[in-house]
Amino acid sequence: MWNRIGLLLTVWIGSTLLTQTHAQEKFKTLVGPVQVAAVPKGTLSVPYLTWGGDVATFLANGDMKTKKSSTFDKLGLDMQLVPGDDFIGQVRNYMSGKTAFLRGTMHMLGLASEVIGSDPRTKPVVILQLSWSAGDHIVGRRTVKNLNDLKGKKIACQQGGPHVGLLYDSLSAAQIAKNDVTIVWVKDLTGANGPAEAFRKDPTIDACCVITPDLIGLTSGFDSVGSGAEGTVEGAHLVNSTQQMSRSIADVYAVRRDWFDANKPMVEKFVAGYLKGTEDLVALRKGFTDAKKMSEPYKQILTLAQKTFGVEVLPTLDIDAHGLLLDCSFVGLPGQIAFFRDKGNLSGFEAKMAETLNLATTWGYADARLGFDPNAFDYNEIAKLGGIPYVEPSNTERFSTNAESTDTFLGDNLDANTIVSFTINFEPNMEEFSVDRYGAEFQRAVKAASTFGNAKVVIRGHTDPTKTLIDLVQSGIEKGILKQTGVKGSFKYFYEGKELDLTNTKSIVELIKAGAFSGGKADPMVTMQAALNLSKKRADAVRDAVAKFAKQAEVNLDMSQIVPVGAGVTEPVIAKPKSPAEAKENMRVEFRIVRVEAEVIAPSDFNF
Repeated sequence: MWNRIGLLLTVWIGSTLLTQTHAQEKFKTLVGPVQVAAVPKGTLSVPYLTWGGDVATFLANGDMKTKKSSTFDKLGLDMQLVPGDDFIGQVRNYMSGKTAFLRGTMHMLGLASEVIGSDPRTKPVVILQLSWSAGDHIVGRRTVKNLNDLKGKKIACQQGGPHVGLLYDSLSAAQIAKNDVTIVWVKDLTGANGPAEAFRKDPTIDACCVITPDLIGLTSGFDSVGSGAEGTVEGAHLVNSTQQMSRSIADVYAVRRDWFDANKPMVEKFVAGYLKGTEDLVALRKGFTDAKKMSEPYKQILTLAQKTFGVEVLPTLDIDAHGLLLDCSFVGLPGQIAFFRDKGNLSGFEAKMAETLNLATTWGYADARLGFDPNAFDYNEIAKLGGIPYVEPSNTERFSTNAESTDTFLGDNLDANTIVSFTINFEPNMEEFSVDRYGAEFQRAVKAASTFGNAKVVIRGHTDPTKTLIDLVQSGIEKGILKQTGVKGSFKYFYEGKELDLTNTKSIVELIKAGAFSGGKADPMVTMQAALNLSKKRADAVRDAVAKFAKQAEVNLDMSQIVPVGAGVTEPVIAKPKSPAEAKENMRVEFRIVRVEAEVIAPSDFNF
């Protein structure tokens, strides 16, 4: 796996680059004064980022300058690809007419929205989605088990880069406001002035937003916990990743509105050429299985990426350059349709734009909500231009039930794999869950399913253990195996000469399962099984209600992603309730976003 090392806002110098937690500076202040001017005719200056999605641009162009017989050349385009990792510099060039193009993520466009949307000529038209990221992560200490635990914590993040969006989406998933955390802004995405090093040096920093190499450096691996040896941080572990939150960071190209209107055929050729480059690059990537047998075309394009991004960034072709592409989830032509045209896509253009404008205004990058325009392409014509097949997004179920273990959704395995969770409570004997009452929770679940596209949404039903405990005591006393002492309200119970702690749910459940208390008039095993069945029935009912909600709202929901599970009495909030109010606390349904093994997800060339 690789990283996003290229998305560094290197223009920020001086005191603004020091580790800081003070108020956010407006993006327009960072850009400074700039005069809007027209884009001149001639060779197009097109920025790129150090990212796998941009390697498809290289392939389509043949080199940094459009090469004869390349895909772009055959389409009649003449382009010079230029570094764009300095995003503020990109914005200045865009506004002043040095380029018609902006290359960033949807969140990055949002941070700059008040600047780029300040003049009708420069209002951005988003013309292309390149990819989704699968190589950005949040690492936490032992005190941060999942995203819910970020509340009240201190988090290190690069100012203005792609991880601002990652952090915003992660906090939103847990419904944590920016004021509920302390963000330590750092200069760079990685290295001595990056979040990982700040996390390593300052034990008061609870979590950090990092790229893949830094994740491995802090934890020693995706499934590992840092030991403190060899540069790792003791207790450091993966909390969230775009491998699971796969619809967070959307890479896009945008162009100025005035240039788009005057040059739409050229824009269509650029999009078609890029998509052709994507098709070709994905085929080359897919065909690579052995470093000793790397095809010459694949070697050539990886070498170009290495030359362009630098040997210090991509030391090897088969590991680093190839890994750069593995961390990039290309969306292809089907992804364009899903992103720009599918109104039911909660991770599509309109939804992403709304999110990024919320980020820009609520986090202090902008005062006004100035949005972007989507393109209005005929994708059948785009496909013909690029010489690629027209393929619409598939609505087939993406998750296999045969490839996963039910242990993933139970006990300690579930806790370790939970990314974020939330709960709804219900009334006793309640078996139906209406949209009128629980619509907000259903909306949150459907949105989470979309954002965490490579994770499962586990719906877990829970029941109160009071009746099971009553039957256990009654049966034990009746059979003479349970001794009761004390007075009402403070009884103690003894089993096999030892005090039996009725609040130790795990031990109680194991005793009941062993059958020691069965056979009497009140059988706790029967009661516990009935509670399990009821909890599963409730989880099923909530799953059906969520599906109904999604259908009524006309939003996409892959039902293979939703897993109903009955937990029964095994995980009470209050193990031994003393009142109906306490018993009611145990009557709940949890929604958990859970990591699953890659084998569970159906493989696809394009991720949309």
